[in-house]
Amino acid sequence: MTKEQLGNLILTSEDTMYHVAKTLLYNDADCADAIQETIVKAFSKIHTLKADTYAKTWLIRILINECYAFMRKEKNIIPMDTLPEQDLQDQPADYSDLYEALRRLPEQMRITVTLYYMEGYSVKEIASLLDTTQSAVKNRLLRARLRLKQDLQNMEAAEI
Repeated sequence: MTKEQLGNLILTSEDTMYHVAKTLLYNDADCADAIQETIVKAFSKIHTLKADTYAKTWLIRILINECYAFMRKEKNIIPMDTLPEQDLQDQPADYSDLYEALRRLPEQMRITVTLYYMEGYSVKEIASLLDTTQSAVKNRLLRARLRLKQDLQNMEAAEI
């Protein structure tokens, strides 16, 4: 793959990269930093790409690793369930109930759901990206759907 082809891939993958980064890092500035580091690393490591057909998967894997590195470096991630209830109320009102329920999922479920439903990756591709088995991906999707359904029903009941 040439650097020009990589540049085109990055441009066409902007939304995907943002969604994946946002799944792991909540702050938009942090997402932008992780994406920027991913782009720099991708251009410097382009020679490690073995097959052009896996370029997007390779790019997303770099992004996931960069997000994890950012989380380790900053150590400013606080689990949502440990925050006081009032902090959850202070968030902007433009988030949908589904988005809030998605944010409450454990990290592995959240990224699996994002890759499958929002980005259209197959179970096999997600397993490859996350270095896990296809059955683990299927189980995460099933558990996430059940948990989202329950959370959304609870939110609806609380609003009534």
